[in-house]
Amino acid sequence: MGPHKLFRSTLVVSACTAASRVLGFAREIFMAYFFGTTLAKSAFDVAFRIPNLFRRLFGEGALSAAFVPVFSETLKKDGLPEANRLASRMLTLLALTLALLVAAGIVVASMCLSACEPGTRVAEVLALLRIMLPYMFFICLVALCMGILNSFHHFMLPAFTPVLLNIVWIASIFLLAPRFGDTAGERIHGVAWGIVLAGIIQLTIQLPALLKFGIRPRFDLVWHDARVKRVLLLMGPAALGMGITQVNVVLDGVLALIIGPWAPAALTYAERLIYLPLGIFATALGTVLLPTFSHQAADDKHDEILSTMKTALGALLVVMVPASIGLMVLSGQIVDLAFLWEGGEFDSLSSLRTTRALCFYAPGLVVFSIYKVLVPAFYAMKDTRTPVKVGAAMVGLNLTLNIVFILTWPTEFKHAGLAMATVITSAISCLILARLLKKRLGTLAWGRVGVTGLKSLLASLVMAGAAVGMHHLTAQFAESHAVNAKVSQLLSVGCGIAVGMGLYILLIGLLCPTELKKLRRR
Repeated sequence: MGPHKLFRSTLVVSACTAASRVLGFAREIFMAYFFGTTLAKSAFDVAFRIPNLFRRLFGEGALSAAFVPVFSETLKKDGLPEANRLASRMLTLLALTLALLVAAGIVVASMCLSACEPGTRVAEVLALLRIMLPYMFFICLVALCMGILNSFHHFMLPAFTPVLLNIVWIASIFLLAPRFGDTAGERIHGVAWGIVLAGIIQLTIQLPALLKFGIRPRFDLVWHDARVKRVLLLMGPAALGMGITQVNVVLDGVLALIIGPWAPAALTYAERLIYLPLGIFATALGTVLLPTFSHQAADDKHDEILSTMKTALGALLVVMVPASIGLMVLSGQIVDLAFLWEGGEFDSLSSLRTTRALCFYAPGLVVFSIYKVLVPAFYAMKDTRTPVKVGAAMVGLNLTLNIVFILTWPTEFKHAGLAMATVITSAISCLILARLLKKRLGTLAWGRVGVTGLKSLLASLVMAGAAVGMHHLTAQFAESHAVNAKVSQLLSVGCGIAVGMGLYILLIGLLCPTELKKLRRR
């Protein structure tokens, strides 16, 4: 896949991912209106992290990272029949493993729930977890199907699949939740059942696309297949590292719930605002890079890997640095505009707590994006051990920082400390991975990438001043003309962002004309 096709595919994924993120953003607006930062919402967020843990572990994370390079190599060297056989055997093995895990999880959750006092934080989490556990069966199979389709350079359906989750989720808020009761704690169960329904739909729509490319999944339980063993061997270290990392994510949710019944919900709302720009470009680019790096690595074209990576990093910095700065300087205004609606459960205190978390999450946009470029390069070279070792070390650091911030920061900022710990450990991970990658592939012209980042930062700081200034001017104008509060927020934030973006594009065109030209052309 050449640079032009790489970015064209990225745009396809970006468009679908943008639709998913926008719908996900709308979903969180509705969740904020009906559930706010109540215990019901926080319990739902913590419980939902468990299926997501296994989705990343057995689905789009360790298994996909191990499966896609082997599947791509099999398809290229041995043809479609052998690739189909490998796909069937991996799907069969994954389905059986997931079925056992789901059954065991439901039993354990039920036993623990019977021992808990009703209405407590733990009881609320366990009740919702028991409902949503089956979602992990469907979504992990979906993730593997998406990996297969990506190997054929078919990115649209896999990128569109998360859109369905958000559509069903939103429908559940309005159609299912009211049927479960009048309180937030009762209605949230309807949303949980909607998540399971979404998983079934997401899996169903993958099958026609697989058939189109000649992949006909069937029950094929063969343990002695050399390719299956190869995938499992590659997956082992990645699963260990990913598992440790995702367990840490779950622990973050648990620690947040200990801080207060509102904390997990506030962190989730802040994360949603971070994931909007992150998903539209960085996640989309990372999705395309794994099979691209895999094909380049299969041909031992390390120079092409470096060239692709340099181009991707330059594009990410030009996009993510201003997004990070913009979210920081307009954090409170953006949170109010998105979630603070009259008559809803999300009140001014919820807004303040979410804003604090967002301010500390915002710098992570840059490092989270860089991480999504570096890790696929290791996976493409069938090196799943290195990211694991780095990740395991960072988990210990992240947990240590979490405990330090919880013990030393004021109560109202403890949850923001969890966000800060995540950003710090991610940044250190990127530095270590970049250094190790340099030893493996050679120099990446980091100086040039760093100059691009500095120029983008300079332009972003000027942009931030213009955005804040325009926001204040527009807000004063709206107030003097007695404009509706929500309309005033929309105008002031919208004008601030528009002026800031326009000025940034002008400045980056002067400071980084080559990068902007490449990004615009591709």
